[in-house]
Amino acid sequence: MKKPFSNTQYSDSDDLELIREALNGDHNSLNKLIVDHQQYIFNIALKMINSIADAEDVTQEVLIKLITNLAKFDSTKARFRTWLYRITFNHILNMKKQKYETMVTSFGNFFDYIDSAPEIALGEKEEKDMQLLIEESKISCMAGMIMCLDREQRLTYIVGELFEIDHNIASEIFEITPSTFRKRLSRARRNLYDWMNDRCGLVNKDNPCRCSKKTKGFIERGWVTEDLKWNSDYKKKIFELSEEKVDKILLERDDVYAKIHRDHPFKNHDKSGKAIETILKNKLINKTFNLNDSQASKN
Repeated sequence: MKKPFSNTQYSDSDDLELIREALNGDHNSLNKLIVDHQQYIFNIALKMINSIADAEDVTQEVLIKLITNLAKFDSTKARFRTWLYRITFNHILNMKKQKYETMVTSFGNFFDYIDSAPEIALGEKEEKDMQLLIEESKISCMAGMIMCLDREQRLTYIVGELFEIDHNIASEIFEITPSTFRKRLSRARRNLYDWMNDRCGLVNKDNPCRCSKKTKGFIERGWVTEDLKWNSDYKKKIFELSEEKVDKILLERDDVYAKIHRDHPFKNHDKSGKAIETILKNKLINKTFNLNDSQASKN
């Protein structure tokens, strides 16, 4: 059985020990609990709303909910990660519409944006020199496609397809039956893949759209920049964090399409430490966990 966001270093018992110590006022344990989970929360939020700044805000809001509700966690009723991601997903599903959700309202609307960018062919040397920017264009386009799904389908796709959470665990997080989760995932796949097959040259060579030809046009429009929104601050790809690594050519249609998305960077965001420090210095949180100033100042 797949585990949510599989990681060989992860142990639920480790989390339970950290929770026990944090609730007894141990600042270091509370800090480690946050550090262990905040990158996953950030990456889910980033995929959901397509904005680093907004994903930072969402991550901080979710972490505050985590910390202030930690005493309510009951390990006899749920795994810690199941409980945490339920908080995360409910927060994301219920938050107000974000910037890109108001800009990209449908697949037709999204591809109008893509078509409006000019196609500029690159020479062999230029294409080689611009490889990172071409990859950035590809990932930006894929991220935009995901935004075309409604919020529930988008989150279902990210959870079930990109991070490969087992359907039984996902159903616990969403508080629905495994069958219902599979149906939601199937609908999200179909909606996304039908459009990819019809318009994207990555999955259907009969389609004229090519990332290399669109890159300069994306740069002109400001959709892709030298800052590399996606291809910076990461150490792994998303598929490396799933239980079953994609280590061979996949022939099934769904797997071929999913691999294109799953091969995207898992962001190791460089501002996360500052966010955690801000949270842990919050007076209410310090009071809740009986964290004294002298202990906090050492960290």
